[in-house]
Amino acid sequence: MNKNIMELYKIAQKKTRKIIGLMSGTSLDGLDIALCAISGAGKNAAVKILEFETIKYTEDIKNEIRKVFAQKTIDFQHFALLNEWIGILHANMVNDCLQKWNIPAHEVDLIASHGQTVLHAPKFLHQQEKFPNATLQIGDGDHIAVKTGIITLSDFRQKHVAAGGEGAPLAVYGDYLLFSKKGENRIMLNMGGIANFTYLPASLNAEDVFVTDTGTANTLIDIYTQHYFPEKSYDKDAAIAQSGTVNQTLLSELKNDAFFQKSFPKSIGQELFNFEFVQKALLKTNLKNISATDLLATLTRLSAETIAEAIQFVVKDTGFYIKDFKVYMSGGGTNNPLLVKWLTELLPCEFQKSDDLGILSDAKEAVLFAVLANETVAGGDYNFGTNKGIPSVTMGKISFPD
Repeated sequence: MNKNIMELYKIAQKKTRKIIGLMSGTSLDGLDIALCAISGAGKNAAVKILEFETIKYTEDIKNEIRKVFAQKTIDFQHFALLNEWIGILHANMVNDCLQKWNIPAHEVDLIASHGQTVLHAPKFLHQQEKFPNATLQIGDGDHIAVKTGIITLSDFRQKHVAAGGEGAPLAVYGDYLLFSKKGENRIMLNMGGIANFTYLPASLNAEDVFVTDTGTANTLIDIYTQHYFPEKSYDKDAAIAQSGTVNQTLLSELKNDAFFQKSFPKSIGQELFNFEFVQKALLKTNLKNISATDLLATLTRLSAETIAEAIQFVVKDTGFYIKDFKVYMSGGGTNNPLLVKWLTELLPCEFQKSDDLGILSDAKEAVLFAVLANETVAGGDYNFGTNKGIPSVTMGKISFPD
């Protein structure tokens, strides 16, 4: 047997595996690095975060990614170079963390790398009949494996697309395995650049699990904060939005987009929710001179209302009332007090953070990709049914260090 296959076999037999989860989202904030100890697999999986760090992207890194991010026309050579560069960059960040944590690479079993999303194009968005759903993440897994000396799983979203999904959201798999609780209906709400949630039924029945994107969470707020206040990367503590007033005319126009009328489940990205998306609405409503504070208040309200309405819509189909649910939040949106305030007003149920379930909200997505890698190597025994955009598949391409 090839030595690499033998090593993978040994890892699969371990009672506990040390897996590094890597996540870099559409907000381009940086790379989340979570070193996890994962015992068991499937519904018996248990996760402990051993170390966690977010390494911020420099403006140079962000600018290089923005040259291709959500763009229809790009410099193809730059794109090819960027794929390799991001892989090396992420590998170096992992190596730096391991050195800081005083952990030798040979003690880590696997790396689970989400990569950097540069395009998300579900068929309803690209509308080209002969082409399927598509999504693309860069940061080559082979480079990460070679530079770190650790077996690396990457490119998780392609199997999801190949099996009939849109490549997102993938949080559902880890949410179901880690956070389902008999007797408690849960909504696992993640608010990154885009908002998504997983419904976990009190029955624990995998076929009743549901997941969808809802639309923008932080994306539009961040874009327009940076537009009006170039020295700021986001509206910290909603300080700008809280000094503004929601413009109901603009809010109605933004919510009138066809995406919000599209049936669930669905997925989306900055290919739709971008600078131009808001500019079109401002032009249509003759509000080009709206103040920055009022615009940011309106965009924050847009996120709150579309998240709440999506959750309410799905709850109606469960036979329960919203008061029968607990919402567990994660992602950068949990740090936006205005967004959270409005959500709690719109959804009369109990709100907590994923921290209350033992997983840091900032680390949750990186941890969930570590769980996906664990399932690919040692588990994968679950069935989500056939009709909700949740293919019952294992995901991730495997790269060996040599």
